[in-house]
Amino acid sequence: MPDAAHPFVTRFAPSPTGRLHRGHAYSALTAWTAARQAHGRFLLRIEDIDATRCRPPFEAAIHQDLAWLGLDWETPVLRQSEHIADYEAAIASLQARDLVYRCFRTRREIAEESARAPHGPMEAWRGAALPADQEARRLAAGEPFAWRLSLDAAAQALGGFEALTFLEEGAGPGGETGTIAARPELGGDVVLARKDVGVAYHLAVVVDDARQGVTHVIRGCDLFEAAHVQRLLQALLDLPCPVYRHHQLRVGPDGKRYAKRDRAETLAELRDRGMSAQTLRRELGFD
Repeated sequence: MPDAAHPFVTRFAPSPTGRLHRGHAYSALTAWTAARQAHGRFLLRIEDIDATRCRPPFEAAIHQDLAWLGLDWETPVLRQSEHIADYEAAIASLQARDLVYRCFRTRREIAEESARAPHGPMEAWRGAALPADQEARRLAAGEPFAWRLSLDAAAQALGGFEALTFLEEGAGPGGETGTIAARPELGGDVVLARKDVGVAYHLAVVVDDARQGVTHVIRGCDLFEAAHVQRLLQALLDLPCPVYRHHQLRVGPDGKRYAKRDRAETLAELRDRGMSAQTLRRELGFD
């Protein structure tokens, strides 16, 4: 049981790239309820590092929707766009240890390479730094690049991944629970920063969770595999590993999970057609 010496701290961390829907409501209520039951803390974090897609009106709508659901959270709210220097410092730390490399390949080129891999398109992509002269030439030409984590270098730095584990109190998509052996190789050499976005999701998340003292990460099981690479980054950056609690995803009448890209009915639309927050909470299994 959490106590003063071992507090319970969790968070809900949406990106302001659209309006919240039932799936978001379920995840936020799950984390908020867990914090209340544990007499712990519930944080709201705005993951707005993607300046090309995030919009202030969506950020304001997140606050409105969560308040309508009856949730409360600590202030001030952490906004990732205000902490870029911290992410850059983390990347610099990895750069200094030769754990990352510049990758000039486009997403399309990598997809084509992966499709030609011996085990087919599902094989995780891994690369390597270019020779110094080629890299210098491409940098001088102004070619865009991404900083990728080198799994080979990470494995060498840690003496392998065998000791990397994390505790899963919920369940992954295959029912995985308990002490999980991390398998960061499943994700390949992930992008940690790129020109258009700056820092990427995986790096920002582990830095933020450590900064905020998050002890329990409660989120959908679609992010279960992300825990594997995030566990690796925690080890490389000497950051604490929280307990993970992945939950099943909510699906609509068509059996498909609620998603922004599929234009799932938003909480604002539910309000507009007269649904109360209490009705939605009951529908989602709360109250």
